[in-house]
Amino acid sequence: MSFLDRLEKYAELAVHVAVHIQPGQSLWISAPIHVPEFVRMITKQAYQAGAKLVHIEWQDEISTQLKYHLAPDEAFEEYPVWRAKWVQEFAENDGAFLFIESANPELLKGVDPKRISAHSKAASAALSKWREYMSASKMTWSIIGVPSEAWAKLVFPDLTPEAAVEALWEAIFQTARVSGGDPIQAWNEHNVNLRSKREYLNRKQYKQLHYKAPGTDLLIELPEHHVWNGGTARNEAGNEFNPNVPTEEVFTSPRREGTRGTVRSTKPLSYQGNLIENFSLTFEDGKVVDFTAEKGYEFLKGMLDMDASARYLGEAALVPHHSPISETGLIFFNTLFDENASNHLALGEAFPTCIENGTSLTREELDRAGLNHSMIHVDFMIGSADMDIDGITADGQREPVFRKGNWAF
Repeated sequence: MSFLDRLEKYAELAVHVAVHIQPGQSLWISAPIHVPEFVRMITKQAYQAGAKLVHIEWQDEISTQLKYHLAPDEAFEEYPVWRAKWVQEFAENDGAFLFIESANPELLKGVDPKRISAHSKAASAALSKWREYMSASKMTWSIIGVPSEAWAKLVFPDLTPEAAVEALWEAIFQTARVSGGDPIQAWNEHNVNLRSKREYLNRKQYKQLHYKAPGTDLLIELPEHHVWNGGTARNEAGNEFNPNVPTEEVFTSPRREGTRGTVRSTKPLSYQGNLIENFSLTFEDGKVVDFTAEKGYEFLKGMLDMDASARYLGEAALVPHHSPISETGLIFFNTLFDENASNHLALGEAFPTCIENGTSLTREELDRAGLNHSMIHVDFMIGSADMDIDGITADGQREPVFRKGNWAF
């Protein structure tokens, strides 16, 4: 199969599995400017599937760098009201969003962390309603990846830029199940497997999860009537979609004050154009009370100080070590891929979909149910081939969930 054949299949997968476009539905594509051919393939597939409108918002990393280095401070303290209103209205009219991820993980290296933090706070505040729609799956959205030269060179530093981009394309095709004969059928089968894992865990209704690995001894309490999700999600109109392509996880949201112990990262975290590496977090009563980082300490601190709830967990996700992404042996320096190679947690916003009838609850009711509410949601990787996880039942019995980094059931 030629490169163009696989690229066409990837575009088809984006439309028919990732966002699963419905007739009459509009699609918003956020895309890097260096892959216009691929975006046009997606656009064609979307219209052929019955899309009413395809809107493309192009992203240019060089322009972003120029802004962060040259714009006045006040440029980072406000967010365009018109854009926040536009994306919110697009979502409210059953629009789907496809985010094509290609960022240089070190794009903003050397930029004053205060500028990055100011922009993040302004954007989070302006987009709060839209982000609420996303976390509750009220709208359709998905993230896929494409290479950029800077990203590819970070993953494959010993290759020429051209060869690195080619190698990263190969890795993306492999992890997204595009290299086989029928990617859509492969994804249908994969989603069935993920559904079986989440159904098992939903039946169990463990009260706690206990994580043990080198540098990690962590106890996470789960809310009553919690729900495990993974693979497909279902929007407010009842249509299924895959929020992440690729994905290998099943996940739920912890009880806000129920985490204690220490956890150590196992992969770098690319956060706001900077890398945070070899970090640890210590929790008491759900809150991060101490932290370390060999690289990116100030960015980790800025993330934890983003708001009053940024130091609490919003997600606990289980990913087997034996999975297509992990078995590439690569560190992607990109959360979409690295989080699906490793058990991971997320600081910040919890998912209303992770508690029974959560999407119909008010914010106050979600708070009482124990779900965290924050302007951030940042995944970080903690899994390895050495990680064991026990599920602890309401009567204190321990049952194996993971052994040596893989499912134990």
